Amino acid sequence: MAAIATVRQVTTPSRSAAGTGSLWSRITKPREILGRLLDADTQLVERCLGGEEAAWEDLVKVHTRRVYAICYRFTGSDHEAQDLTQDVFLRVFRSLKSFRAGEGSFSVWLSRLARNLLIDHYRRTKLERASSSIEEQLPMLEEKTTSLGRAEGLLAGREASEVLQAALQKLSPDLRETVILRDLEELEYREIAQVLNVPEGTVKSRLNRGRAELGRILRHYKGSL
Repeated sequence: MAAIATVRQVTTPSRSAAGTGSLWSRITKPREILGRLLDADTQLVERCLGGEEAAWEDLVKVHTRRVYAICYRFTGSDHEAQDLTQDVFLRVFRSLKSFRAGEGSFSVWLSRLARNLLIDHYRRTKLERASSSIEEQLPMLEEKTTSLGRAEGLLAGREASEVLQAALQKLSPDLRETVILRDLEELEYREIAQVLNVPEGTVKSRLNRGRAELGRILRHYKGSL
């Protein structure tokens, strides 16, 4: 129970954790840094399973920011994101024995668990989300910069992160989660396929459609400025 209480103490990020300035650099850790954490994650999991509460606290601290960012980008609500972040780690705590290092990284396992919880939340609350697509705009942006950071150039006179968040909320959940995992979390296509339990081709298709729709939405915002 003490370990579960730790979740509530540690997983209390503010909305600033989702980033406001350099949008993408603040939300995610560079992939090379995440790569160096893989072995450390496995060791922390083993220590957690051995009953070390300090290891659990460390595991939560390492991944809280990323989990919160996923939850916030999916819901668009700081309050919901904080509650869901706690729920994710409670589920992690209860499911930790099911993690198998030989079947993939802890980060992918955690992303899959967070994604499933978010989908459950979406279905439970029956929130109506626009079924717009994220795929078409970003191929165009990617060809020029390979980064969503280019989108900020479309948002003169308005806070980029706020506009992008509003645009994300107009996407259907399957497109939104694909874009979040690829362009914010920087997961590889094969890792996203594992998280979503779909073929890589489906991941690429959703990403293309999602990016295109996001571009359409951002152009609309630009035209309304």
